[in-house]
Amino acid sequence: MTTRLVEAPGGRVLAVETAGDPGGRPVFLLHGTPGSRGGPAPRSSVLSRMRVRLISFDRPGYGDSARLAGRTVAAAAEDVAVIADALGLGRFAVLGRSGGGPHALACAALLPERVTRLAVLVSLAPRHAEGLDWYEGMTPSNVHAYRQAELGQPQIAGAFQVRSNVIRRDPARLIRDLVPELPPTDRSVVSDAGLRRMLVSTYRQAFRFGAAGWIDDVLAFLADWGFEVESIRRPVRLWHGADDQFSPVAHSRWLADRIPGAELYLEPGAAHFGAFREMARAIGWAADG
Repeated sequence: MTTRLVEAPGGRVLAVETAGDPGGRPVFLLHGTPGSRGGPAPRSSVLSRMRVRLISFDRPGYGDSARLAGRTVAAAAEDVAVIADALGLGRFAVLGRSGGGPHALACAALLPERVTRLAVLVSLAPRHAEGLDWYEGMTPSNVHAYRQAELGQPQIAGAFQVRSNVIRRDPARLIRDLVPELPPTDRSVVSDAGLRRMLVSTYRQAFRFGAAGWIDDVLAFLADWGFEVESIRRPVRLWHGADDQFSPVAHSRWLADRIPGAELYLEPGAAHFGAFREMARAIGWAADG
């Protein structure tokens, strides 16, 4: 793996990590919420065998990437384009998991000449998606957090900062806090010691300098995304665990109904964290574009 800092518009810095085959097919991996560039992903040796160059980065406000206050979901497309330019990449595939899903959709909508394929795992849909009960089937803790966020940043900033400080001191705390709300299939996934180590690593990196990235992600999901998913014209593969309670499966169904030609894969018996087991397959599909 290699890490570098890339300068974005306004003098901001983005922390970027690449893994796998340096000459392989480029795939951007957009991490979950909260998360960081060091989040769960196939090992570099596996990516090399797949002939994939995986590119991940800390979204603004997470880890070593400077904050972009008031950012929209659409802003991710500009950051991805800047990173691709710095790496000398013309065209590339994109994969977004969980909170990275909306940002990945932005890349496909706003960079149509550069994105070859898009894979999206357990994504949210836009907050005011017509015909979708956004909160239906969502776990109570997420409903509470998003309801508070709808009242504005002052309503969540303090609570998120306190929680991020606790998690930074004990990154495994976030996993322990989630377990009571997880369905059995997700409890089985996060019981894997290797995955837990990766999750602890990504949370430690995410909150190095506070909760700004987490706060800005949540506010961006609830605001206008800055593009219409109906405008996407690239091949799109959506995957969702049928038992997901963090990003309810109805969100991916809504996206599939509105993105032209999108393919939706619903996996019975899987839930939110089942996306980790699907990731290698999704990366391979995206890279084949």
